[in-house]
Amino acid sequence: MEAIVLAAGYSSRANAFKMMLPLGKMTVLEQTISKFEGLCSKVIVVAGFQAELIQAEIEKICDKNAYSFQIKFVYNENFNQGMFTSIQKGCNEINAPTFFFTPGDCPLVKKETVQLLARHEGDVVIPSFNYKGGHPIKLTKEVKQKILQANPDSNLRVVLASFEKEYTIVDDPGVLMDVDTQGDYQKAIDYVVT
Repeated sequence: MEAIVLAAGYSSRANAFKMMLPLGKMTVLEQTISKFEGLCSKVIVVAGFQAELIQAEIEKICDKNAYSFQIKFVYNENFNQGMFTSIQKGCNEINAPTFFFTPGDCPLVKKETVQLLARHEGDVVIPSFNYKGGHPIKLTKEVKQKILQANPDSNLRVVLASFEKEYTIVDDPGVLMDVDTQGDYQKAIDYVVT
């Protein structure tokens, strides 16, 4: 298995570059990446805005030798055209039959949740908490092909509409928690501490 982590956005609502914000003993980005330990052979991080900061952070993470997977940095020169271009860029690097996809600002998912999703069959496997779908999503190479064939102006929802979705109920509010605003970040800090 492999994973795509999107880290290309402007962080416009966070008033800070959220991927680099400290969260526990790691940055937001490393917290997100760390959840794939033991499951994935490769984690692809797609950067755009302030890509050099992301690249430097990945080098720091790799220097720790804390993870068994390869971390691949990919730059999306079209990141200002929207998130779907970053998803396509990441999909270009996927070789595994199944892969995870998550925005980089979803650092609070439990590792057990990711392990549970990994065991579920289906083209589109989505974690569900309180009847709401969250991240990470597990996808197959069939979905990858459709993503790559789609118009860059499209979006993931449109592509996934043609596939049956498997919702996996999880006891993990982290699947719904992202770090979009300063308020979200404060909540995330409190959540990690507890």
